[in-house]
Amino acid sequence: MDFEPTSQKPPTHAFAVPQIDFAAELNAEQYAAVTAPAGPLLVLAGAGSGKTRTLTYRVAYLLSQGVPPGEILLLTFTNKAAKEMLHRVEELTGYEPRRFWGGTFHSLGNRALRLYGEEIGLSPRFTILDADESETLLKQSVEARDKLFFKNKTNPRPGPLFSVLSLARNTQQSIETTVRHSFPQYRDIEHRFADFAAHYEKAKREQDVIDFDDLLELWLRLLREREQVAAYFAHRFRYLLVDEYQDTNPLQAQIVDTLAPHHCITAVGDDAQCIYSWRGADFENIMTFPERHADTVIHRIETNYRSTPEILAFANAVLEAQPSGRHFDKELRAARPRGEKPYVVQAIDEREQAEFVLKRTRALIEDEGVSPSEIAILYRSHFVALEMQLALARAGLPYQITSGVKFFERQHIRDLVALLRFVYNPSDTLAWQRIAVLLPKVGEKGAQKIHAAARDHAALLRADLVTALASDDVQSKVPKDARDEWPHFCASLAEVADQLRDTPASPALAVERALEGWYGDYLRGAFADYNDRLDELKALAGFAARFDGIQELLAQIVLLNGETADARSAESGADHAAAIRLTTIHQAKGLEYDVVFLIGLADGQFPSRRAIDSGDIEEERRLFYVAVTRAKDALYMSYPQVASRPGPGGMMNTPSRFLKEVPPELYETLRIKRRFNY
Repeated sequence: MDFEPTSQKPPTHAFAVPQIDFAAELNAEQYAAVTAPAGPLLVLAGAGSGKTRTLTYRVAYLLSQGVPPGEILLLTFTNKAAKEMLHRVEELTGYEPRRFWGGTFHSLGNRALRLYGEEIGLSPRFTILDADESETLLKQSVEARDKLFFKNKTNPRPGPLFSVLSLARNTQQSIETTVRHSFPQYRDIEHRFADFAAHYEKAKREQDVIDFDDLLELWLRLLREREQVAAYFAHRFRYLLVDEYQDTNPLQAQIVDTLAPHHCITAVGDDAQCIYSWRGADFENIMTFPERHADTVIHRIETNYRSTPEILAFANAVLEAQPSGRHFDKELRAARPRGEKPYVVQAIDEREQAEFVLKRTRALIEDEGVSPSEIAILYRSHFVALEMQLALARAGLPYQITSGVKFFERQHIRDLVALLRFVYNPSDTLAWQRIAVLLPKVGEKGAQKIHAAARDHAALLRADLVTALASDDVQSKVPKDARDEWPHFCASLAEVADQLRDTPASPALAVERALEGWYGDYLRGAFADYNDRLDELKALAGFAARFDGIQELLAQIVLLNGETADARSAESGADHAAAIRLTTIHQAKGLEYDVVFLIGLADGQFPSRRAIDSGDIEEERRLFYVAVTRAKDALYMSYPQVASRPGPGGMMNTPSRFLKEVPPELYETLRIKRRFNY
């Protein structure tokens, strides 16, 4: 269908829309998408192809055709993205952002519910809970049903439990299905969660509050249950534009479909960059868009302005390995001149891999003049970057982790290191307090009282303090809520202590014993991303395996923390811009760097072992594609032949299956010898 004016009269504007030469300002692919007739449009914008520019000019084009700004609805995933696009629209057309409905799904859901929430029984006085408040109310709701639920340390705490319920709501799946797919550590108690969820919903209604997920769920309910409200929105917003459509979850996709019975939707995205299923994004939304919206016109924007032809040839080969019929065909074409082929590097182990990256990085900075901030080291999971952080810290090269905190500063790593410190030196009260307060109802003062009692009892019996913790006299000082798990806590500390008393002592096995005991159980209940954190703690065990004694390990960790603190100080000052970037691939999406190092490209690390075991690796392949397309000028991919593991030796790695799928003529192989050759 062509654009239809809202009335027979010319549109009334406070000013005329400036004339824009769309053909001159856009390439042919962008121009075709921007100026396409109204109707369902699926714009497949490849990596580095100017997606945001296309979407912004689409809004400007609608305005130039006489569409009033009030009839345009722009849905994005961040308020920052919406503001940037609408600011650019203002520069192009003169229309102020306030004249549009534009923003995140959640912000616009709030706006809709403020207007019409009473239609579905929502109080006009409703307030929105923040994340902490939502977890508190859920905790109260659970305890109203089962006072003892959270006293079992293997049960999820309120935060992880909320994550389970939230993911189920956003994916529109049952709680049981959600647990089995994403939270297998809770399978034994998944049957309890539906009842907890029902009482949480009841508590919210009684208090006239809603949570973040309600902004979507209730908006969709409003549109489905009140035809007059749905008709109002459909009439008012005759043109919907959705950014990053591949990242929509089922709730969001259903909202878009319900808002637009007229099917005038411009969905902009890239199926090859759908990498967020773990937070609810559904690959099927973009794949089935043409089926849900008859006569969809697909526009492909494939001219890439970011990367060299050689990098894009490699990226295209990654996509060619996708199963037939499970993706949209596309081929990135380079607008830049030729460069170097991507490099593949096989290292003996993680340390040699890190040393290679370090030496090559220095050469890039010192000899080739590459800015450190234009060098990124990407990885699939945090634990893969441990050796890289150690190498950079020792070398004194400032680096910035853009996807979290440094390895030894992560909460669970600090917890377990504190446990080791205390067992090794029971007089270390700060280490004791860190682990003791993880017990129910044990605060800092309570931890001090317990430690004092154990110290006195140990002196009286001439026993060590760890053994004294299990005595009746000490247990009498423990809060009632913590007494059920106190014997397990003490026994676990004793097992770690026994491991450290052995000759020779094994710090790696001490870490393993801690994970097999009380702290492993605590970890299961405390964190929704339990499996990822467990992988990181296993990496800590691998790191510990290189030390003959616990004293040497603990001293090295302190020294490394001091070195990373120096690096952090450099980052916070004038040298912040001169820091090398370390980040997970997920966090790097949307960013670009002159040089990219992709480390840990081995089966079991990338794709992850869990993806391999589940038989579902397609999202991992898309993640590989995203990693490759972050590089502008140079791409280095490396993997260790031997993965560090606790105990003797290690585990042999094979190159990632994704790397094996790429024809070898599309990359250069670099071999590491005693002297590095580049």
